[in-house]
Amino acid sequence: MITTSVAEAADCLKKGQVLAYPTEAVWGLGCDPFNEQAFHEILRLKQRPIEKGVILLAAHVSQVEHLLTGLSEEMREQVIASWSDRAPNERATTWLLPAGDDIPRWIKGNHPKVAVRVTTHSLCVALCHAFNGFIVSTSANPAGLEPARSLQEASQYFAAELNYLNGDLGLSQEPSKIIDAETGKIIRA
Repeated sequence: MITTSVAEAADCLKKGQVLAYPTEAVWGLGCDPFNEQAFHEILRLKQRPIEKGVILLAAHVSQVEHLLTGLSEEMREQVIASWSDRAPNERATTWLLPAGDDIPRWIKGNHPKVAVRVTTHSLCVALCHAFNGFIVSTSANPAGLEPARSLQEASQYFAAELNYLNGDLGLSQEPSKIIDAETGKIIRA
């Protein structure tokens, strides 16, 4: 299915289906992070090992605020500022945060932390709001290939195996940088 309806796309996620959708810089694959079967379908499609973990994408800080409680106040403010004080063409930031017990083990992979990004991409914001929570966000490509940058590229990779929310990419030229919030170490520059 290809749709431009955010409500239809959110319903796919709620039904345990995988969705391809545009993000800030590349197309992503998403699912309900609490649906293990849907998550394993993403791993199958991407040919990705579970040990790597994935990013959680949220529409607003309130959806992931519970994951910020283990940070110092200064770091918490830095994380929130990076998500909210960003120009549309500026590269997004994903933070590695202490993972609470509510984050499924399959989301974290072999890591004690969880990768989280609060997006300003309007379609992704609308999708997370319609889904009523954060969603999985991993690049739409089989392992070792370039991430899809269009609906056409995503559908060439995955054909009719999943659902597509058609829309425009954001203005960023690169996928998000990834920083460990506790150590400040840059994981992906």
